[in-house]
Amino acid sequence: MSFYLGIDGGGTKTTGVIGDTDHILATATAGPSNVIRVGEAQAAQALASVIRDLCSSAGSSPAQISRTCIGLAGAAHPEVRAWVQRAVNESVRGEVSIVGDMEIAMESAFAGGPGTIVIAGTGSIAYARDAQGTTHRVGGWGFAISDEGSGHWIGCEAVRAALRAEDVELGSSQVIPALLAAWNLSDRADLIRRGNAVPPPEFSVLFPIVVQTADAGDAVARDVLCRAGHELAQIAAIAVRKLPPTVPTRVAVSGGVFRHSSIVRDVFYNELRLICPSAEFIPDVCDPVHGALWLARNAK
Repeated sequence: MSFYLGIDGGGTKTTGVIGDTDHILATATAGPSNVIRVGEAQAAQALASVIRDLCSSAGSSPAQISRTCIGLAGAAHPEVRAWVQRAVNESVRGEVSIVGDMEIAMESAFAGGPGTIVIAGTGSIAYARDAQGTTHRVGGWGFAISDEGSGHWIGCEAVRAALRAEDVELGSSQVIPALLAAWNLSDRADLIRRGNAVPPPEFSVLFPIVVQTADAGDAVARDVLCRAGHELAQIAAIAVRKLPPTVPTRVAVSGGVFRHSSIVRDVFYNELRLICPSAEFIPDVCDPVHGALWLARNAK
């Protein structure tokens, strides 16, 4: 029997699935494997852990893996692809393909067909493809200058908005106490120092705190999430407009920001409907790892 592996190597976690030609046999999760963010040692450990757990759960061996597809941010860099290739070759046999995280998200939603995918996880990006296979990328230029609406952006904006709210005395926002607790800090001065540290802190870890605070009714946190939905709708609209107008465009979303914040989802969908009324929405948040498995099974 032939086995196929699909892996989504993210900045927060690594997810893998193993399947035969028709069925998913097992799933596994480990820590982050974005080598640019976490370094070679941690990334290699996460990839090896996922592959080992998948093979064990499916009752297979590395020699039985016909093809593996790994999607991750930074795959456009030759040095990143070369390193991942070397790391994975120590764990599996068979052909290994390494593609961008937006590519596996696209296939998870559209399985080779046209459409627009908007990803909002640790980072953010929009990616569109027409019926002839021509692709267009919008955003995703890195945390310092782009990635609007992402988990990192939301965490950073929450710190900024909470401090501004205190500056103008907008009331008793719970964002700063929640952020202090999340980073184990004692006061506002500590928060300012942490936010301005070099290298910068992991703002994306604050995203769940912002969601919890917003869901509890905090206006500052809700405003940050609404602005995230607005920013994501803007990059989605740019991507949609790059496609031929003759056929209605299907739009899908992926990533933890969409999955865990109903506020972001609602604002995104409502604003994009106004900008692009002909867009057809896929209601479920797509799981990119299934796109990786689809590519492993259908490689030409």
